[in-house]
Amino acid sequence: MQSGLRLLAFVAVLATSLATSGWALGQQVTGTLGSPSATTTVSNKQLPPPDPKFGGVIKDDALNSKAWWAPRVVPPKGAPNVLLIITDDAGFGVPSTFGGVIPTPTMDRIASEGLRYNRVFSTALCSPTRAALITGRNHHSAGFGVISEQSTGFPGYNSIIGKDKATIGRMLLDNGYATSWFGKDHNVPAFAASQAGPFDQWPTGMGFEYFYGFVGGDANQWQPNLFRNTTQIYPFQGKPGWNLITGMADDAIDYMTRIHQTQPDKPIFIKYAPGATHAPHHPTKEWVDKISAMKLFDGGYEKLRETIFANQKKLGLVPRDAKLTPWPNEMLKPWDQLSADEKKLFIRQVEVFAAYAAYSDNEIGRVIQHFQDLGRLDNTLVIYINGDNGTSAEGGPMGTPNEVAFFNGVGDLPADVQLKWYDVWGTEQTYNHMSAGWSWAFDTPFDWFKQNASRLGGINQNMVVSWPARIKDKGALREQFVHVIDVVPTILEAAGIKAPEMVDGIKQAPIEGTSFVYTFDPANAKVASRHKTQYFEMMGQWALYDDGWLLSTKVNRAPWQAFGAANPDPLNNQVFQLYNLGKDFNQTNDIAAQNPQKVREMRQKFLAEAKKHQVLPLDASVAARIVAPRPNITAGRTEFVYTRPMVGLPQGDSPFLLNSSYTITADITVPQGGAEGMILTSGGRFGGYGFYVLKGKPVFLWNLVDLKRIKWEGAEALTPGQHTLEFDFKYDGLGVGTLAFNNMSGLGRPGTGVLKVDGKVVQTITMEKTLPMILQWDESFDIGSDTLTGVNDADYKPPFALTAKLNKLTIKVDRPQLSPADIKKLETAMAEAQDGKPPTNK
Repeated sequence: MQSGLRLLAFVAVLATSLATSGWALGQQVTGTLGSPSATTTVSNKQLPPPDPKFGGVIKDDALNSKAWWAPRVVPPKGAPNVLLIITDDAGFGVPSTFGGVIPTPTMDRIASEGLRYNRVFSTALCSPTRAALITGRNHHSAGFGVISEQSTGFPGYNSIIGKDKATIGRMLLDNGYATSWFGKDHNVPAFAASQAGPFDQWPTGMGFEYFYGFVGGDANQWQPNLFRNTTQIYPFQGKPGWNLITGMADDAIDYMTRIHQTQPDKPIFIKYAPGATHAPHHPTKEWVDKISAMKLFDGGYEKLRETIFANQKKLGLVPRDAKLTPWPNEMLKPWDQLSADEKKLFIRQVEVFAAYAAYSDNEIGRVIQHFQDLGRLDNTLVIYINGDNGTSAEGGPMGTPNEVAFFNGVGDLPADVQLKWYDVWGTEQTYNHMSAGWSWAFDTPFDWFKQNASRLGGINQNMVVSWPARIKDKGALREQFVHVIDVVPTILEAAGIKAPEMVDGIKQAPIEGTSFVYTFDPANAKVASRHKTQYFEMMGQWALYDDGWLLSTKVNRAPWQAFGAANPDPLNNQVFQLYNLGKDFNQTNDIAAQNPQKVREMRQKFLAEAKKHQVLPLDASVAARIVAPRPNITAGRTEFVYTRPMVGLPQGDSPFLLNSSYTITADITVPQGGAEGMILTSGGRFGGYGFYVLKGKPVFLWNLVDLKRIKWEGAEALTPGQHTLEFDFKYDGLGVGTLAFNNMSGLGRPGTGVLKVDGKVVQTITMEKTLPMILQWDESFDIGSDTLTGVNDADYKPPFALTAKLNKLTIKVDRPQLSPADIKKLETAMAEAQDGKPPTNK
């Protein structure tokens, strides 16, 4: 009896201790209170939860004292494992699950065991969708109005997720989950991606205990810029045929096994984000052969579109009376007008893309199967989202063997040039993308592409969800409106966890999404969507969804048209279109002319949403934002000095030499017997530069997106002893300053390079064109050796370590400055361009 009273008294002490520490009563407590095995849930008023007051007894000696341990934090009873999968650059018509011809049996499996969703919406671009996905807030609210490489100095566009917007990883971590992230991370600011940090915007700084993946928009899947947590790793070295799609599945399976074996009752959260199907399309040969043998694409892209559309109607995904918008003949050449070479090339392009999609789905299947092998699939919530936006058209109408070329304004390579890469398409020799004709078809039943936020082809994704312990309406379709911001509140509700009010002492911004857990119940299969209103905006194109209505701006720029002057007034200088999606599933019947009042109302509602979510100021520029100044560690510096080898500095944190004059000086000591090796390189096989010693001779080389290489070379080998090597480049252009006037004329201009040895000129070459925008972004700035791929395979193979002693390396950058006359001329040109702006229906 007395022992029972003591226990009750002890419970009271614990309850008082927890309550006074901010741990609300009514939480689930297990085990003997105060013992090492005790657990508790937390209230989420603040994370991390405060330490409870000591609940034991302390006397003068330990024998008369009572030890006490704070209870271990665990999720609510029954909280599921969560596997959140998002693929890349995949439109509605890609997977077989939603009418596509590409086999995706893993997605089919989840659909048959759970639910299909046909009204799932993205933001139209990579980083923004992913920021919304992990925070539950709109992409501008989370600082990601565009991709991190285009960030600008406004709250909605600075690529910094604020500390008042904790991620789902952080929320689950502080509630007792094991949290991890595999694959693509496109939410680290480009200026915070180096080993100098800070790391608070990396996965490990945002609540994901374990990260295995790459930082940036895309990566060479054969030789990726790969990290484990914040340390770069090279698991592919010495392993021919290694591919990241399989590598990350292997690592995820290993992670799951380790956690399960170590602590079987601890639920796991995995964000799983493969690089597929973003360019470069890098599947294994096995999968290319499988897809090629199926002959899926020989009829061309219009035929593919018709086939997918018919499949979608059979599956009940689109209404029987739906019609397709016309093929855009003026933009994408009809299949029957292509030459034999073009057809041959395009089929190769799409077969590699399809193989990449099928291969990725297969490896996702291995991860899901491992949940089953561990006996954990029944209580695992699987959310498998097809695409973070529509299919990419950034390869242009012709496709490209090198996506880096597109980002530097080099497009429309003729078929006979591209066919030189036919046999190696999709291998490490290419950074490949396909013709936009296929992208249009893969967005069926919708039109347009990734980047187009006002067309459903850019924003209407699809998704499958399974949770065997909860979802019983297996194989059913859900048609409620769902946006990626709805995923966080859905996971929280499924786990029985409230969004925190405070995290690290910072009051949290409200979750802006709406849970779709209600759709899991058969009784709610046909109920109205709870998510009523949603804005969309991407690079000046915008739309507003409002309870079935969709106001859209007419597309005024194809995704590959990224280098012209931007619309100066994207809020108003638009042609507005209106659709009733309840009657017009795939946005084919513009009824704006019949409903002018509705158009006016929705325009005002969009502006209100834009003000609320940090969308202003609207900016329609695209490529110009890639070279916009950012607060990276090189900002404001004109001289850089290095005295020892160093590798792995990412493009966003390295000296930027484009559109400027510069001088690179290397003081080296050549040993007896001569020397060779890399002094300095930035970029790689698909675009960059290198300063190296080859067979004793100094070399400076510019790789112009793998289409041309310009090479300065000394005539004689360097003698043993100390030498000063210098490459001096004089740029003949106004530089990035012209961008402030909506003018890109200062970029990519000619320049003259001079190679000197010990003060003597050894070679002078004038470059008629220079790279205007970017080097190969997934390759780093390296000193003393070359990581990943080299800038010239004909000269060397990485790592090509420097065998001379590097005494000092100096880079001096002389960025052009606009004169008063330049400014006046640019202002006049900008005013004239605005006077000639296109008509609108505003």
